[in-house]
Amino acid sequence: MARYTGPVCRLCRRERTKLYLKGERCFTLKCPVAENSDRQTRAFPPGMHGRDRQRQGSEYLTQLREKQKARRIYGLLEKQFRNLYEEASRRPGITGTNLLQFLELRLDNVAYRAGWGASRAQARQFVRHGHVMVNAKRVTIPSFRVRPGDVVTLKVVTRENFNVKRNLDIMDRSVPGWLEKGDDGFAVTVRVVPQREQIDESIREQLIVELYSK
Repeated sequence: MARYTGPVCRLCRRERTKLYLKGERCFTLKCPVAENSDRQTRAFPPGMHGRDRQRQGSEYLTQLREKQKARRIYGLLEKQFRNLYEEASRRPGITGTNLLQFLELRLDNVAYRAGWGASRAQARQFVRHGHVMVNAKRVTIPSFRVRPGDVVTLKVVTRENFNVKRNLDIMDRSVPGWLEKGDDGFAVTVRVVPQREQIDESIREQLIVELYSK
């Protein structure tokens, strides 16, 4: 399966904003785009011409950067993201909101929102390795879409994992309102489909719709 395996901090530098791709490191001063960072001198786009690269104020560039930011936050490749957009455009309702709902309902994102993974990449690894169950059945597909009423749990043996315990204790990530925590934090129930105000990612989805509509 194709996936991005390069350095993730350069993705944040390219978008010039925190994408929270590296878990705990993103909350420290080692983050190159953090305010008052000891590495603030690298807060420019990556590449040999990064220091000299000036942003052009074109409409297309703004839309492209917003799409790239959303794609990188959720860890999708271009084809996956485009297919999800096309499905969202066929569904009744607001296309941008539908797209964000599809992204939030992915199983790897639910595992991340539950606090089991320090980042979505780590949560995705838990899913792929069979540590996450949906309605008492093991699911190893990160893109599996949960539905209201589904109960997502962490396997009993995995609950003793050092990384899981550390993430739950240190990250202290609050569970969004569309999920209900249970079983001492090792299970979450999907209450409803998340509404736009319940999705806290700073994504301007309308720009993505405008880009793909051209």
